[in-house]
Amino acid sequence: MSDAELAAHLAICAGRILLEVRDSDVFEGKSLGKAGDKVANQFLIQALREQRPEDGLLSEESKDTDHRLEKSRVWIVDPVDGTREYGEARSDWAVHIGLAIDGVAEVGAVSLPGRDGGLVLRSDQTTPAPAYTGPPRLVVSRTRPAEESVAVAQKLGGELVPMGSAGAKAMAVVCGEAEIYLHSGGQFEWDSCAPVAVARSHGLHCSRIDGSPLIYNQSNTYLPDLLICRPEWAKQVLQLVAELKR
Repeated sequence: MSDAELAAHLAICAGRILLEVRDSDVFEGKSLGKAGDKVANQFLIQALREQRPEDGLLSEESKDTDHRLEKSRVWIVDPVDGTREYGEARSDWAVHIGLAIDGVAEVGAVSLPGRDGGLVLRSDQTTPAPAYTGPPRLVVSRTRPAEESVAVAQKLGGELVPMGSAGAKAMAVVCGEAEIYLHSGGQFEWDSCAPVAVARSHGLHCSRIDGSPLIYNQSNTYLPDLLICRPEWAKQVLQLVAELKR
């Protein structure tokens, strides 16, 4: 099984586990989020250790160690991206399975199990987004939209589209449901590794909001900002962000 096939398989399986936990009606709200995180993480950690024992591993739900820093290949996972949305039985949550090679998000799968029929976007299977000629749509946090996103949307005459998890927002751009995902409110490597791998494979622009590259498997896993967008919007968005910071 290739790395991309493994990532997709694990994302699908973890998504099914999470739906089963949610549908059991044993947990609700925050307790549902905690239970889902725990069960999905246990499955993913065990599976990756069995299938790729020589690789490094970083998960939001497991204690981090320096061991991964010695590795060229590191799996970076988020068992439930958007725990709040998962606990509220919304659809805008995701499972992230990413593989960084020498610091670059190379392979990934993002599962959106809450959508009708489920949806998995992967780095080894790409489809063109549908054509769109209207004003740009910018996906933003449904609870705390970043100031830069709001300001850039105003400058571009764009539309804000509130949404839950980082994975759901990034995949909205991949699927052609939005053009720009600009985030500056703070994230960690597991929030963006898999989405960036998928977005890059689909030909999207992916960078920090100052235009510098996104680098993974760092000792400090905090990766506070990113831009994922259709390539035709990248230069203008980066310029507007730079102007806002002057």
